[in-house]
Amino acid sequence: MKFGLLIAKQHPPGVSMVERFREHIDQVRAARDAGFDLIVMGQHYLSTPFQEIQTLPALARLAAEAGSMRIGATVLLLPLLNPVDVAEQVATLDVICEGRFVLGLGLGYREEECEAFGVQAKERVPRFLESLQLIKRLWTEDEVTHAGRFFRVTKARLVLKPVQRPHPPIWFAANNDGAVARSARMADAWVINPHAKLQVLQQQMTLYRKALQEAGKPFPAELPIIKELYVAPDRRAAVQECRPFLEAKYKAYGAWGQDKALPAGDHFDLAFEELVRDRFIIGDPDDVIRELRRHVDALGVNCFVFRIQWPGMEQAKVLRTIKLLAERVMPALGAEPPARGRA
Repeated sequence: MKFGLLIAKQHPPGVSMVERFREHIDQVRAARDAGFDLIVMGQHYLSTPFQEIQTLPALARLAAEAGSMRIGATVLLLPLLNPVDVAEQVATLDVICEGRFVLGLGLGYREEECEAFGVQAKERVPRFLESLQLIKRLWTEDEVTHAGRFFRVTKARLVLKPVQRPHPPIWFAANNDGAVARSARMADAWVINPHAKLQVLQQQMTLYRKALQEAGKPFPAELPIIKELYVAPDRRAAVQECRPFLEAKYKAYGAWGQDKALPAGDHFDLAFEELVRDRFIIGDPDDVIRELRRHVDALGVNCFVFRIQWPGMEQAKVLRTIKLLAERVMPALGAEPPARGRA
């Protein structure tokens, strides 16, 4: 079993982002020393009402503190990006990480992001597919000529190749059934979202396994899931401490239209108790262990990526959560000794 930390890089307006980024550096150091295997960051643009730093330069800085942990982008919004730039940036990060980079990719869902980048929302899937094809060719071929619907290169030569050959692991984010099936066909793994209820994920896992079988592919050696998680010494404290921050975050998600990407009938406009139920993991260490085991049994996941901070939550609670996970939770699920995560 592997464990990762999603660095939650969205913060309220008005706070010092210099100070917040220093705190992220300390979070990475704490995760490294606690035996985590992976740190990741997501990507958004125009993240009103939050301040948000950008993913790839931030990961390059954090890699210096990560020791032997892997570094991941989960996920880059590929339809908005230029594939030549992505190919070069990821190759660079794989060099910086000494061959420990993981590339997560997603379609995105926000109209304002598409509009700002001049991308029609209805064209996200074909742009994604063409971009990924071109990126892989740039990584694996000496010279590439491509004349597609969205991108064109002539005798392009990307001399800097990723350290990992033929390329870093590619994970696809997927919320709806079509995207889940696409991840089975085209990605090394489906990175399971933190928003859906476990019952929905079980149904989608059946679809994922079927799509793998139809594609002639084995079940991935590593299957990651991102979970909103908060642990405190007792259950009541856990709920009280995280509620204002997690609740506000999901109100923002609802305003962004995130729940429109979920299966029909699911949404975030719910009372907090109902929003949390069977979706997030909040409690004391025993509660958390029990819920994580339930996810392992139901889905077959073997890599948990935890988001343990939401905009406005203070650093002391984040560091305490890392400590509780390392000392009380991760060993119960088969984590290796902390020395593995150190430099």
